[in-house]
Amino acid sequence: FEENILDSCLFLMDKAELELSGRGNPIKICRVASAVINSRDDNGVIAGSWDNMYTYGVAPSAWTGSVDILLEYYSSKQPVRYGQCWVFAGVFNTFLRCLGIPARLVTAYYSAHDNNANLQLDFFLDDDGKVDTKITKDSVWNYHCWNEAWMTRPDLPVGFGGWQVVDGTPQETSDGMYRCGPASVQAIKHGHVCYQFDAPFIYAEVNSDIVYSRMEKNGTQVIQNIDTRHVGQLIVTKEVGGDGMMEITEEYKFQEGSEEERLALETAVMYGVKKQTTQDTMYQPQTDVDMEFQVQKAVLGSDFKVTISFRNRSHNYYTATTYLSGNIVFYTGVTKNEFKKHSFSAKLEPSSSSAFDVVIKSSEYLSDLLDQASFHFFVTARINETGKILAKQKATVLEIPTLRIKTQGEMVAGKEMSVTVEFTNPLKQTLQNVMLYLEGPGVLRTMKKEFRQIPANSTLVWEVKCIPKRPGLRKLIASLNCDALRHVYGELNVQIQKP
Repeated sequence: FEENILDSCLFLMDKAELELSGRGNPIKICRVASAVINSRDDNGVIAGSWDNMYTYGVAPSAWTGSVDILLEYYSSKQPVRYGQCWVFAGVFNTFLRCLGIPARLVTAYYSAHDNNANLQLDFFLDDDGKVDTKITKDSVWNYHCWNEAWMTRPDLPVGFGGWQVVDGTPQETSDGMYRCGPASVQAIKHGHVCYQFDAPFIYAEVNSDIVYSRMEKNGTQVIQNIDTRHVGQLIVTKEVGGDGMMEITEEYKFQEGSEEERLALETAVMYGVKKQTTQDTMYQPQTDVDMEFQVQKAVLGSDFKVTISFRNRSHNYYTATTYLSGNIVFYTGVTKNEFKKHSFSAKLEPSSSSAFDVVIKSSEYLSDLLDQASFHFFVTARINETGKILAKQKATVLEIPTLRIKTQGEMVAGKEMSVTVEFTNPLKQTLQNVMLYLEGPGVLRTMKKEFRQIPANSTLVWEVKCIPKRPGLRKLIASLNCDALRHVYGELNVQIQKP
């Protein structure tokens, strides 16, 4: 509802060359829009960048909203730099709602990017039980954001209307272009992935198994471990009328291990989402030992520990050669580098549990951090007596400091008020070339300010005067961005009174 947003959204439909007769059809609108939101192959709205280099553009984490992006594209007709999945999804949401299509944002944690939709992500281990990064191509995104749009599907059998997945993030091509959807959430849940559009890819995103295997010298692939529960653990959207999370995992999948889930899987496999079964005969897991690990919640710049626990349910004595690998990763699950290697031998007494702590020091990770301060831990343990391997992986994010937003004066439409943003640098180093952004739809247009330096442990204060236009509940959003620290946000709900 900001000025010129409707015009820019209508311009996108011209840009996508959607014929006028198709503009009353939400299926067609979503299909062409999911392609035009990203710049791959059609010079669309946002150029994606996932490599931590954002020269000549704005870092994806710095945007506070979609208005600036749409207006910049509308005026320059050139892709706006840069976005990642939540930026594509945020802009797509604005586009859909602006045109009257109900839409919401969805975040899936541990979302699989399965290159060949065979419903399994292949992680290859070397002889020591470590992941071989040279031949492992599949990845699990720490999270991935897409949209759901609400519509009827007269092109599908009865029962597949309602929420449809649409995704503007360029991951794989569909009918020759980078786009995805609309695909019925109901069809995905029941495994009916034959119905268009792109259901097999989305089904794999939330349902793939992780298969750990080892390549033998003669080229055969021996399965060491299968994790059926890691992918698609939690799927959420924003609750209606509040800022909390609402879990919608069961809209996408049945309870793990239930009859219905097996049936949905068999249906999906029947429709050509391949599941390989040939090697299952060779795969006999170690069933009498469980391994889990927990990562302690930690704040950026502090040490924390990883606790690996074993439960030996048998009457046998076992020893486990255990290897922990800590990697700094992009949120897409791609590793930048390994910063921690630690191996030890664990003695597992019969019918008992044992736990082992590994300390991660801040000096080990600080120099290599990426945008989101996210780590990926792999733990593999070989039971020496049987030669079997246990494997688990987890992503974790350090807590990043937030921005504090305060207001002064009475908050009345048409009267001046002031907004203050405060930030304390938690790192042991000086932050250079810091950009602050502040936006509040209906209260103030996006403002930005550069601070050359913020010394360690010092606090900056930025005060802005503004005149809110519209009464009602409004939100102020601020972000801070610099090379050493990204993804720093703050928000505040404000009630603007009528004059």
